[in-house]
Amino acid sequence: MALTLCATAALAMTAAYPTRADPVSAATEGTPAPYAFADDDTRVEGATVTTDAVRLDSGHTYRSTLPAAGKRYYRLELDSAANAYVSATAVPRAGARVSSSDGLRVSVQDAGGTTCSTGTAYFGPTRSPHPIAAWASRETGAGAHGCKGAGAYYVVVERRVPGASASTPGDWDLELDYVSEPALGQAGATTPPGTWNSATPEAVLGDATRRAGGAGFATASALGQGVWQDAIRPGQTLFYKVPVDWGQQLSATVEMSSSPNADGFVGTALAMSLYNPVRAHVDDADAGYNGAQTSTALEPLPPVDHANRRAVGDRTSAMRFAGWYYLAVHLGAPVADRFGDGPFGLTLRVSGTPASGPAYAGRSAPGGVFGITAADREEAAAGTSGDGGAADGSPGAPRTDATARGDSGAESDEADRGGTDQDARTMRLVAAGGIGTGSVLVLWLALWTAVARRRAHGRWAG
Repeated sequence: MALTLCATAALAMTAAYPTRADPVSAATEGTPAPYAFADDDTRVEGATVTTDAVRLDSGHTYRSTLPAAGKRYYRLELDSAANAYVSATAVPRAGARVSSSDGLRVSVQDAGGTTCSTGTAYFGPTRSPHPIAAWASRETGAGAHGCKGAGAYYVVVERRVPGASASTPGDWDLELDYVSEPALGQAGATTPPGTWNSATPEAVLGDATRRAGGAGFATASALGQGVWQDAIRPGQTLFYKVPVDWGQQLSATVEMSSSPNADGFVGTALAMSLYNPVRAHVDDADAGYNGAQTSTALEPLPPVDHANRRAVGDRTSAMRFAGWYYLAVHLGAPVADRFGDGPFGLTLRVSGTPASGPAYAGRSAPGGVFGITAADREEAAAGTSGDGGAADGSPGAPRTDATARGDSGAESDEADRGGTDQDARTMRLVAAGGIGTGSVLVLWLALWTAVARRRAHGRWAG
């Protein structure tokens, strides 16, 4: 009887609140969606001096703000073994103006003031505000110099604004992502691979599958190998994530449809950025637009290899992890001035074949960042989004760290085994959630029935 009531209530709710049948992005529904911060972000205030810096814990994401001038400090407490990676995503607020040379800088420093590493990101030639991410790290092991000891370290975040910039001085919102990487189970290579296939890969062909992009890293839509289709409006940034395993060479191309309102030319209209599993920038590709269809592709990337971190140049060095890689596709706001508000059709072509990789001695934080499991590949094929729902708007399967992201070695073995403690906890949560949802549906049905009877009584009484 309870199941019948729940089913009836669900049908009634569907009738009252119809769901979206066709998988479309926010671009087709009006104003471009703002950046989607993770639901579980912890709000923190950046300090103006190191003595007041709040501590960040690995495996967590944080939300903060960055003023137009001055540095903001956050504290890390590190041991002498794990690598620490911190990425900051800056999001200008609605109505902000930026120039191509405006940017964001992130540094990690030790307690003595030594800079361990620094990363900078710029808005670039699209000349429109959009999320940009920069990263920095504290690394240990062979090949690392300085910053190896245990102790307090500081993340320093600041804006990079040239003197002649026309950008507005308001605060930017920040999302901070802090990930720790364990050491390898046994010593790995201390030099990067000498050669790899740098030939342009063959184009991925076939009919496109609709897949709606997310509005941030946390809600990025999963894409597997294949051809995918979406739509985008000027000023919007869409996020996608691709499972990239050890030894895999990722290839990605984005195409933009033609416009019936051809009038002029926008020099840099379409931009695609690639980020690795710790949200570290890897590479960019961009294209101009004159109303005819256009496309841009990432230059051939090296296969994912743990030893790539020893390479000279960020582009190769960033291809050091297996895991979810992120594609951020931005359409410049100036496109609207010449070609209208859109939406404009997008086609993404993704390919790559995985190989085997190294084993870690421990767990990352959060768990399972540096590896790809069978569940990840299923997610990419099915299109489950970062918030646990399918990319077409339908509910997705419950996800845990073990099934959503898996490191090779000890972590991936645990992720692939059935009956773990994490699985049991997940099933208990699912069961409790199901019971709670059923109760709410039954209550909703009772209220709906009461209202219906009251209306009917009123009609008969009249």
